[in-house]
Formats: sequence, C-alpha cells, structure tokens
Amino acid sequence: MANIYQFQAIKENGETYSLDSLKGRPVIIVNTATKCGYAPQFEELESLYKTYQDQGLVVLGFPSNQFKQEVDSSHEAAEACRLTYGVTFPMHHLISVNGKNTDPLFKYLKDNTKGTFGSAIKWNFTKFLVNQKGEVVGRFAPNTSPKEMIPDIEKLLGA
Repeated sequence: MANIYQFQAIKENGETYSLDSLKGRPVIIVNTATKCGYAPQFEELESLYKTYQDQGLVVLGFPSNQFKQEVDSSHEAAEACRLTYGVTFPMHHLISVNGKNTDPLFKYLKDNTKGTFGSAIKWNFTKFLVNQKGEVVGRFAPNTSPKEMIPDIEKLLGA
C-alpha cells in the first residue's frame, strides 16, 4: 500500500527532505494561508504540536496561494506564522493543492481521502491525519477546529 514516505517536501528555507524521515510518527499535514479567516487555527495546530510532539506527533504546514489568501513567498509566509501565531512546526514552500500543478504529496492525500466536494481541496486549512505507517487515516474540513482532532491523535498515540 502506498504511503507518504514515497514523497519529498521542500521546507521554506529551500531544504528538501524525504518524508521517509517521519516513519513511525503520526503526522498532521495542512494547507495553510496567513491571510485566511481560518488562520487562527495556526495557534491550535501549534498547541497540538507542543502537547504531543514528545510522543512523536509532527505538524507540517504547506502554504498555498491557490485561494488568493497567502503572501508572495514561502519565507514571508513562514515568518508571518512564527511572528503572528508562534508557529514552531515545519513550514514549507508555497504549493498548489488543486489543478494540473498539484503538489504530488497533496495529490496522494486527496486520492486517498474524499471531502465534501470529492477529492478537490475546498479551502485553506484542510487537515490530513497520517498514522505511523504513513497512511492517511483522516481528513478534516477547513472549518473543523484542530482541537477536534485530539481523540483521533490520542488513538494513534495509544493515549
């Protein structure tokens, strides 16, 4: 079965790494936008990250300007997240989450989950929960508070 470990990601500083480095850890992957009305979710995502990171949880933020609510560069987006919301989890290069230029990781995530509008990502802050085997086990809508993911995260962690 396919999993996220076959993909690479590019951090906001340009460093490319393999998601294979996350084996054995649950992961939240989220498409973000600093100018979105859901941007306060950065604080909740950071809270989840700080609460569960010692148990292995990783949060990965992928800024996207697909919905015209993001700044012009990956560095600016990451800086805004750090300064405005105190984000310490990894932020990545600006990506496309829909259309012909969809980032390969997000194509995989969408192909393995269905949202309200089929596989397309409807808006910023669509959240994907991935288990320790790299398999997508949940998709959460943009308007779903990250705190609502806690029971699923704790189930993965055996808490």
